[in-house]
Amino acid sequence: MRTQSLHGPSPVTTFGPKACMLKNPKAVMHIQDPASQRLTWNKPPKSVLIIKKIRDASLLQPFKELCIFLTQQKNMIVYVERKIIEDPAIAIESFVSLKKKICTFREDYDDISNCVDFIICLGGDGTLLYASSLFQESVPPVMAFHLGSLGFLTPFKFDTYQSQVTQVIEGNAAVILRSRLEVKVMKKNREKESVEEISLVTNGDKTMHYQVLNEVVVDRGPSSYLSNVDLFLDGHLITTVQGDGVIVSTPTGSTAYAVAAGASMIHPNVPAIMITPICPHSLSFRPIVVPAGVELKITLSHDARNMAWVSLDGRKRQEIAYGDSITITTSCFPVPSICFRDPVNDWFESLAQCLHWNVRKKQSHLSSEEEEF
Repeated sequence: MRTQSLHGPSPVTTFGPKACMLKNPKAVMHIQDPASQRLTWNKPPKSVLIIKKIRDASLLQPFKELCIFLTQQKNMIVYVERKIIEDPAIAIESFVSLKKKICTFREDYDDISNCVDFIICLGGDGTLLYASSLFQESVPPVMAFHLGSLGFLTPFKFDTYQSQVTQVIEGNAAVILRSRLEVKVMKKNREKESVEEISLVTNGDKTMHYQVLNEVVVDRGPSSYLSNVDLFLDGHLITTVQGDGVIVSTPTGSTAYAVAAGASMIHPNVPAIMITPICPHSLSFRPIVVPAGVELKITLSHDARNMAWVSLDGRKRQEIAYGDSITITTSCFPVPSICFRDPVNDWFESLAQCLHWNVRKKQSHLSSEEEEF
């Protein structure tokens, strides 16, 4: 899959095993019109991954309908995680014949990165976050149906799924590239007193980087003391965070934990990283936005009274001790999210419907008699 501009020969972003947003770092940055990002296929898609919210009986019928539609009417290869198929609720007679036509995989064991053309999510925002975590490099286009609680990142309604999915298969859809954070944790080897790089997702002895769609959160954990961590930007110490912690988020994550902590909301097309303190012990510590591509580093301050904890999109939570560090920068593997209308209208629709942004009772107009006073 690739995104293509409607306004002449602008750069093309291709999604594949070795895709990267900026192939030539020395090239002049191209300002992409959000409305011009369209989904085009190099060849017709043949396989699709379905991510379903687990332990939700209300999704069994939509899940079955979608699988039947894709396998029988669209002749597509359908991939589903094994734990979904092993759900006792699916082990009923009506699913027996369907299960034989579905390919299964196991998280952290089977690599399907080169097998899937696009992804369909059934559930809430968590399904999109989970889909992102399955692909540590290039991510296939994601079509998310709102069948959960909030639905800020899931613009499609399931009522008209056949026509919507058909349009995506035919390449008739808008796409928004949601940037991710590339996170690297460095932990000190306390036995040999040396520093070694470890991965948050490890496959044998291979070191890997973790890709984060929403945010990296560093907090004080169960301790009653304030967190005390140093924040570096491109190698320079910019501040020490004293409070409950700090959030480093993408524009997509700005409307999640960050906005609850007092940050601004940033459109996903804006190339930026947001730094938001959590309950800072200073009235002047306000959230800041830095350019995408800078390298942030977080370490435990030498005079900190307690350890810190880090979590990534709410997962992979672990303790950070003295000598450890967290390095964060913008990933070159974004999540291409398929839009219902376009990137701008979808975003403002989500602000209004999910967050009730600027919703208030309207002021009544003045009558002609009242205007005289």
